[in-house]
Formats: sequence, structure tokens, C-alpha cells
Amino acid sequence: MVGQEIEKEVDRLITLMGRDQQRQGHPDLEALEMYIRRAMLEVGGVMLEQLINADGGDYRGRRLSCEEGHVYEFKEYRDKEVLTVLGRIRIRRAYYYDSGCERGYCPKDKDLDMEGTSFSPGVRRMMAKVGAYRPFGKGPEDLKELAGVEVNGKALERVSYGLGERAEGFQQEESEGFVSGKVVPLFSRPISKMYIGMDETGVPVVKAETVGRRGKGEEGEGKTRAVKLGCVFTQTGVDEEGHPVRDEGSTSYVGAIEGIEAFGYRLYGEALRRGLERAQQVSVMGDGALWIWNLAEEHFHGAIQIVDLYHARGHYWNVARGVLGAEEGILKEWTEARRKELDGGKVERVIEAIRNLCPTTEMQEKILKTESAYFEKNKERMRYAEFRKQGLFVGSGVVEAGCRTVIGQRLKFSGMHWTVKGANRIIALRCCILSDRWEEFWEYQASR
Repeated sequence: MVGQEIEKEVDRLITLMGRDQQRQGHPDLEALEMYIRRAMLEVGGVMLEQLINADGGDYRGRRLSCEEGHVYEFKEYRDKEVLTVLGRIRIRRAYYYDSGCERGYCPKDKDLDMEGTSFSPGVRRMMAKVGAYRPFGKGPEDLKELAGVEVNGKALERVSYGLGERAEGFQQEESEGFVSGKVVPLFSRPISKMYIGMDETGVPVVKAETVGRRGKGEEGEGKTRAVKLGCVFTQTGVDEEGHPVRDEGSTSYVGAIEGIEAFGYRLYGEALRRGLERAQQVSVMGDGALWIWNLAEEHFHGAIQIVDLYHARGHYWNVARGVLGAEEGILKEWTEARRKELDGGKVERVIEAIRNLCPTTEMQEKILKTESAYFEKNKERMRYAEFRKQGLFVGSGVVEAGCRTVIGQRLKFSGMHWTVKGANRIIALRCCILSDRWEEFWEYQASR
């Protein structure tokens, strides 16, 4: 039967090709590509349907045991239409019913990972990956054009959220295993330098998610929720000029809208998975936010703490703009002197220069006090000359870029408003994909 289907499609394509050449004088390659792909998918669908139904419906006897101590009794065979990557097929399944639990059951659905869905595992995998990259309203266009799979936006959203929940479970279960010591990473070689980066960025959420939260709205209301993002990457050496070089493909991400404590354990678990205990040198990088250094002390005690150089520069520029005025010459001379001092790790001179300025308003006095305190508090994290001598990174660009790629490029489009649950599920998917762990996640979820 399958052979006959293929012969029919080949004959039809030859006929279409002849008509096309007569009309245009040459074959339309794109049209032929689409014809052949559609034909092959149709033939493949026929083959798949026959293979899946070769068991006659997977009859397993008149009775099956129930987890609650009852029994499932065979009632009938039921067909189910399923969308696969080869098109729609019908699957024949033996249907059992437990009168005690008042619940029906098709063992074949469980074996094929088809319980509660009319989308095959292959299609759900495509849908989740598209949903992780594209707005739900736009994703179906990509699936149709690239894979010939037709779904609607609501189905794409539902499947993406469902697998996003699985991705959250995958990451959480793994993190708990490493933190508890029940799981130990296996590495054949030591890690020269490991970096832990942390940052925070806002995601627009629905109004119900900001009740009681202060924000930057016109009336002081909140419109976003903070996503905490962490990254782990490694470094083996430096380039010819002595600049540190990040190991290719070594960056992994974790993140969620959650409290500091929960995030701390999430990131700690990821660092353990990556071989934290085998790293010869560990550095924690971030801006001057207090929560970052608190987590560094709690989970990465003894690590080198480095304030991002470019954030630090921004703070003496705050002083220059707020106190020195708009005179370009004065600003340039003063900030250039601070740049050299900071690059040289001479933070005390920067502090002294700030304190030597004479404020003329209460606002200027507040700026001087705030910024001098910032440098004083973080001075040991700003010994940039010393860090460079050790071949270390002094900028937190990796995690800042992660905020844009992991979070911004999917969750911060104009008009988007997320629930916390929905945002976290998409973040989990994106962390798996952008950490190059998609296959690991898929194996995990397929085994559940």
C-alpha cells in the first residue's frame, strides 16, 4: 500500500512538472520543493500510522491493575486523531475504565507520551522551541512555513507553558540534587577559572502581579517584576595581549522571578553542576547591588568579588554631572583623572577626589555622600589593576548580555504583559536552550 502511494505521488509530480515547464519554459524549483515535501510528508504519515497501529490497538487483556487497588476493565477500541511532524494520523487504542475511580485509561497513550494531548512529542518539541523564541501569535506562521505544521496561537501558548513547567522541574530537581550532595558532577579535568555573574532586569506583568508593590508608574504603582538572572562560565587562558578569553560554549544560565534566597540556591546548584568544587579560582561579578554580595558571601565564600568596571565608572560620572555642571572641559578633565585612578585600582584617590568637591545645594551634597559611600563600600572589589594581572575579567558583560538575550529578546516586547508563572516557564525554556541543554531537558521530560 505504501509503495503504491509513493508511485502515485511520483506520477503526479511528473505531471505537474510537465505542466509547469510548458507554462513557464523552465521548472519552478520552489514549487517543486513544496510539492515533493508535501508528498513525502503524506507518504510518511501513512507509514507512521501503519507502524503505530501494527499492534492492533495495544489490547492488554480484559483487566489491568489500578494504582488505587481497583481494576481497569477493557471497554472498547477508540481512535484518536493526532498531529505529528508528518501530518495528521489516527491512532487506534484499547480503552479501559475503572468504575471505582471513575477514570478511563489508554495504556498506549502513556507509552507514546500522548496522554491528554492531540500533539505528538515531535510536534510539542517544535512548538515549545518556537514558543521560547517567538510571540505566541507569530509562532504558528513559522511552524507552518518551516515545518508544515499548522497550530493556532493558543495551542502554542498552552504547550509552551506545559513544557516550560517541565523545564522548571528539571532545573529545580537537578539543583536540589547537587546542593544536597545526592548528585556529584563528573569531570575529567580541573577548571582553571570559574565566573559567577548575577544581575536583575524588569519584565512587564499583568496588573494582578503588582498589587501592593511600589514602582515607577505615574501614581507610584509597579508595572514590572524583577527577574534575577545568573550565569556561570569558565576561562582557561588569555589572548596574545593578555586579555582574558571566555571558554567557547561554556556559558550557562539560570533565572526566575523569585526571592533572593531561592535564586541563591538555584545559582549555587548550577555552579556545583558546572564543577564549582573543582575550580582552581572562582570570581563573582556584578554591579554594586547589595543582594549580589550577600549571596556571594553565603554560597561562594572565598571567591574573588569584582564590581563591573563600567558600572563603577558610571558612579563617578554621576558625581561629575550632578556637581561639576555642564562645562565640557571641566567634566572631561575630572572624569579622565578618575578613570586612570580607577583602572589602576587606586580607589582611595577616587574617594578623596569626590570628597574634595564643594557642593552648593542639598542635592549635590547627597550625591557626593552617596557616591563616596559606594566606592568606599566596594573598594576591595575594584582593584582592577590587580585583577588584570591575574588575567581576570573586570566587566560583567556576559550576564548583562544574558539579560538581553535570555529575557529581553522574548519577554520585553512592546505590549507584552506576563503572569509570574507564565514568565518563569518561558525563562526556564530559554535557559535550557541558551545553555545548550535542550537535548538533556528533552530526555528528562520524555522519561517522566
